[in-house]
Amino acid sequence: MNKYAVYHKPESNYAYATADHKLTLVLKMAAGDIPDRVEILYNNKYDFTKRRSSCLMHRCATGVDFAYYRADFTLPDARLAYIFKIYHKGRVYYYSEEGLTTDYDFELAYYTFFQFPFINAVDVMPVLEWTRHAVFYQIFVDRFARGDFKKDDSYINTPWDGRITRYSFTGGDLEGIISKLPYLKDLGVNALYLTPIFLSDSNHKYNVKDYAVVDPQFGDKNTLLKLLSLAHASGMKVILDAALNHCDITHPYFEDVMQRGRASPYFNWFMYVGGPEREAGSYAHFADCTYMPKWNTGNPLARRYLADVALNWLKYGFDGLRLDVADEVSHVMWRQLRLEIKQSYPRALILGEIWHLNEHWLRGDQFDGVMNYKLQKILMDYFGMFSIKAVYAAARLNDLLMDNTEQANAMALNFLDDHDTPRAFRFVGGNTDKLLCALCAEVMFPGMPCVFYGTELALDGAGDPDSRRTFDWAAEQDPEFKQKLKEILALKQRPELEGGRAEISAERGMLKMARSNGDAGLTAYFNTSGRSVQFEPCGEVVLGVNFKQNRLLNNGMAVVANIKQ
Repeated sequence: MNKYAVYHKPESNYAYATADHKLTLVLKMAAGDIPDRVEILYNNKYDFTKRRSSCLMHRCATGVDFAYYRADFTLPDARLAYIFKIYHKGRVYYYSEEGLTTDYDFELAYYTFFQFPFINAVDVMPVLEWTRHAVFYQIFVDRFARGDFKKDDSYINTPWDGRITRYSFTGGDLEGIISKLPYLKDLGVNALYLTPIFLSDSNHKYNVKDYAVVDPQFGDKNTLLKLLSLAHASGMKVILDAALNHCDITHPYFEDVMQRGRASPYFNWFMYVGGPEREAGSYAHFADCTYMPKWNTGNPLARRYLADVALNWLKYGFDGLRLDVADEVSHVMWRQLRLEIKQSYPRALILGEIWHLNEHWLRGDQFDGVMNYKLQKILMDYFGMFSIKAVYAAARLNDLLMDNTEQANAMALNFLDDHDTPRAFRFVGGNTDKLLCALCAEVMFPGMPCVFYGTELALDGAGDPDSRRTFDWAAEQDPEFKQKLKEILALKQRPELEGGRAEISAERGMLKMARSNGDAGLTAYFNTSGRSVQFEPCGEVVLGVNFKQNRLLNNGMAVVANIKQ
């Protein structure tokens, strides 16, 4: 047995509470090691040396290099001490804070057992109920639809059907979104994710001049209130993209710094990095954009200002925030903001834009979930680039599942593309069948699926700005493709995807994604092997692409309900 692969960490994604007195424990081992049995020996931490209960762990996932063993149990006491007992090839091993050993001194266990000192209910991260069935639709406001034709449109420099550049303004607005709410509802969408709407001189509005003002290109506060009211009346949630990492050089506070230097009361509200004190390049900024100075969230006054910005927009009726460039902002800022948001708006969703490993933002003290870029990459590798086979795709998906807690996985925003990446249609080589399969895998994976506007048109596009083309409302939509998309999104309303377990594996060259919740089961098979695979589904095929007469064809899928194990 590879002792170096055995790993566990208390109060992490390997040991977390899902409710008061309910705990999930995970042990990681080498994928090639197949122990005869893995147990948890546990008790109240004050009684562990006297007596212990035993709980059998099951192998819940197999990743690229590691396998994961899991146990979920309800405790009579909120205080827990535990160690692992591994039976492997006729030998017994114990795993504790001392590492892997062949014997264990239970009389002195209080020095070395793992512990969950106390399950404090306030620390348990709940899954927001509305997110269990959420189907998001991301809208880049300037490009989705125009509804106000009386506004001053002198700023528009690109026809709606024109070629998009980084500096294009095409006229999309909040009234346009309002006019399309029935369309979105019919599509199966019940949550909207809007890119920023703050006063700004750009089409994307991430460089904010005034956080308190709706940009007149999009409307005003009355238009916004109308949108929120009508969306809520139709059963839709709405979250707003909030750029709190940086602002624009024309923000009044930064302008004051430019005019007065260190004499400005806002000098320490921005991250000065050296050089002339009245030049934008002397301050930390977003990426290579010197016109987007970075807020200093180590300053309590700056934190107070930004927290008030976020709370103000939630006050208007938004159901959550997507926090831009979230990994560059201090943890202190996010912890403060979460406490204040959850105190006043406990049902508000807090999403962070994190592209890489993200467990340390998802411990229940900062974000509810993150933008699932890691899922996007795996799905595009498998369905789009065909650089990985089903067995490797399954392994990577399992590793991703185990990176975070069950609650964080449930509230991750799953997507195939967004305003920062090439369109999924480009990734899959313009093949709508592959696009449908990838969308279905996105929905089957734990989390909240999100469709980027125009996907239902199979809208093409390379990276920014080409991925931000306008929605062609005059285009004739493919009725078969759109109907399949609606059926895929409708899967999210099934009880099998409400919660419960996810099991991902490879079977006969196909990627297999199974979800179960109580007695209900739903399994999707995806074939990109380049050959036809015939199988007898153990249940009703509720959705298929290139699936005929019990045969799963190339680049196809079948979703089967009520699988009998």
